[in-house]
Amino acid sequence: MSNSNNDKETLCYAKSFSTITVVGVGLIGGSFALAARKSGFAKHIIGVGRNKSSLIRACDLGIIDDFMTIDEATKQSDFILLSTPVGFLSDLLKSIKPFLGDNTVITDVGSTKLEVINIAISILGKQISQFVPGHPIAGLEKSGPEAAIDNLFVGQNVILTPMYNNTKKDIELISRAWELCGSNVILMSAKAHDHLLASISHIPHFLSSMYMAQVASSEDSDLRLRIAGSGFRDFTRISASSVEMWLDIFFSNKIFIKEELSAISKIINQAEEAIDCNDRDSLRIILERAAQARRSWNKDNFNE
Repeated sequence: MSNSNNDKETLCYAKSFSTITVVGVGLIGGSFALAARKSGFAKHIIGVGRNKSSLIRACDLGIIDDFMTIDEATKQSDFILLSTPVGFLSDLLKSIKPFLGDNTVITDVGSTKLEVINIAISILGKQISQFVPGHPIAGLEKSGPEAAIDNLFVGQNVILTPMYNNTKKDIELISRAWELCGSNVILMSAKAHDHLLASISHIPHFLSSMYMAQVASSEDSDLRLRIAGSGFRDFTRISASSVEMWLDIFFSNKIFIKEELSAISKIINQAEEAIDCNDRDSLRIILERAAQARRSWNKDNFNE
């Protein structure tokens, strides 16, 4: 982002929201609320959700200041974060639209963006310019208000996929809000986002879950789980994530997920054929390519 006077004005504005609403105060939404409070850009934080006990717990933990219905919250909010599965987005936007102020900005945290944009356009109509789609690349296998932490987004990437009718000011405003949470903001098209995320996020969860399901359904699953070590732990960790959320993601991004699965199947078939033929050289090439790519990624990203 540039350092122009307009950017400075946007930054100041981002520090002075009178009220923000977080719909879904679990890991992502709750962590955003805590980060917003810590950075000082949110004076008052409202929580909205389906589970009243979770909202009460979020209040007790200091994540939100109050909770209410989505229509009541929309009337008094400058900024609305939709932190729910994509499947709930349609009903939420229908509830928000009649009460949406002209200067209120909306963003989301959905793991797919093409479907989100199509839903938003069909419902918000002329107000679509106030919605800037987003996706923070951060998370844990934990869920609920208790999982929320104020530094979840520090050093993590947040992808925004602006639409042609979003204003520069609103894009910069959402960007600044995430930057104040400690994130690195990346802009790209919704199609590029969905294709990339199918490979680097959705497929790992899919494969981890399928493998864990296979182990759990085996006749000697208890023995397998009893003697499993760190490799098993690392590979299956993400399979413990929210089932509802990942069901939503797999169906929402199924075109690109199937495309990536097809590419992976080709490599698995090549490896299986090499094993069948006792072709150590061919299998070695696949393993070495994977090992080198993973080591390089570690070095560039984590200095491991």
